Amino acid sequence: MSIWLITGASRGFGLEITRAALAEGHQVAATARDTTALSSAFPDAGDALFALPLDVTDEARAKAAVAEAVERFGGIDVLVNNAGHGMLGAVEEVGDAAARAVFDTNVFGTLNVLRAVLPVMRARRSGHIITITSVGGFDGVAGWGLYAATKFAMEGFSESLRRETEPLGVQVTIVEPGYFRTDFLDASSLRREETVIADYAATVGVSRERALRSNHAQPGDPVKAACVIVGLGQHPDAPHRLQLGADAVVRVEAKLDQMRDELATWREVSLSTDHDDVVPGV
Repeated sequence: MSIWLITGASRGFGLEITRAALAEGHQVAATARDTTALSSAFPDAGDALFALPLDVTDEARAKAAVAEAVERFGGIDVLVNNAGHGMLGAVEEVGDAAARAVFDTNVFGTLNVLRAVLPVMRARRSGHIITITSVGGFDGVAGWGLYAATKFAMEGFSESLRRETEPLGVQVTIVEPGYFRTDFLDASSLRREETVIADYAATVGVSRERALRSNHAQPGDPVKAACVIVGLGQHPDAPHRLQLGADAVVRVEAKLDQMRDELATWREVSLSTDHDDVVPGV
């Protein structure tokens, strides 16, 4: 049995991860801005579930919620950084306020929770941090630029964090889901930029249409994904990065191929910028 802290637990991935963790006999501190849905979803969870109100953009409340979870359960073994929301619109279309809002939640909100949890894990020299990003955090596509930017940022600090915490006994895993049949494309989770520039109809317009067409028809099963994520939390040698869904795997493979080809094509140009006395690869 482990002690889990899951953010954004009232719906979507967070709700299913909470359900799977409870089903495996774990204790779960589940956070959400509104915990009503948690009480309704798990009326028989008893003492195994501790529902905590939390807006991750509130750093003081993040610290308080972690302290309450530790007081209740005695520690935190697994943190799932899941809270966040989407942003659909061309890079040029998205205004400053909307861009800052999505960064505040996805990036700075995640950092708030990390800073609150890491002292607990470091003190015990054990723990596992699972951060839900997106395949869009590895491969940006038209219409999702600001959302992808937040996920790229999360992946960047998670890669560094892994190298910082591995010697301290704390694992870090990045999870990159593709399209899953959650409410992610609903207005409750996805913010759409109202400004529309006609020149982007053939690119961003296609993404907008796909989002409408795909809503609640996505190929990924969130119940299966949640079971995989809960399994990761118990794995002694979990991967540093894991894609979920066939669409995510295909996109990552395609980008890796493109990057290898481009690197090979421009390799000599890249190497030509060193001082003459530098031996490549040394």
